Amino acid sequence: MGRENARLRAVRQELLEEADINNVQNQTLIQKKRQQICDAALELFLEKGFAATTIRDICARSGVNQASIYDYIANKNDILRRLLNQLWFRADVPTLPEILLDDGLSLEQALERYFTDSWKFKRQGTLLAYRTIPHLPPEDRKAMRLREIAVMKDLADQLADRLGVETGDRRLEIVANLMVFLSAFGPMRDWLNRDQPDEAIVRTIAAGAAAMIRATVNDGQS
Repeated sequence: MGRENARLRAVRQELLEEADINNVQNQTLIQKKRQQICDAALELFLEKGFAATTIRDICARSGVNQASIYDYIANKNDILRRLLNQLWFRADVPTLPEILLDDGLSLEQALERYFTDSWKFKRQGTLLAYRTIPHLPPEDRKAMRLREIAVMKDLADQLADRLGVETGDRRLEIVANLMVFLSAFGPMRDWLNRDQPDEAIVRTIAAGAAAMIRATVNDGQS
């Protein structure tokens, strides 16, 4: 097995800070209403954009009264943080460094699993993150950036272990960045790839990515 990195494990437990609202005592009601609000907001953020969506729009779509919505959320940014925590910071979807810990998987198989899981389970989170990052407060953008840097650094370390390359090789940091970028390819290109089966796209991209990784390393060793 590869080496599990404590830095990545720690950063995956850090979420964007959500408002602590205790106006309503019934926790079941809070969770139900809050999810209604978040579901409606997600649809609107992806349809209209974050800036163009108003609290009134969210109330109309969710069915939550405008007079009571602030019993469940603080503001529009609070809704966005909750959505990103649910859909982007998903602890149940493994990162590529975590998948590479399984030495029983070939590089191609690990990449296929990574792209498949990312596209299937983080599709909405990916679209939401890329479309709303410019609207996030600086502290939230910083938190997301630090998380991505941790993932890419640990991916570079796992690839170094796999390929027998010295840890700290800058080429692998560039490759790691590209792998994370490719994980957004499916959701970002939905409009173009609807006629192509996801399985075929995943296999093709995983095979190409694995070949690129090996070629990059071999070129440096020749």
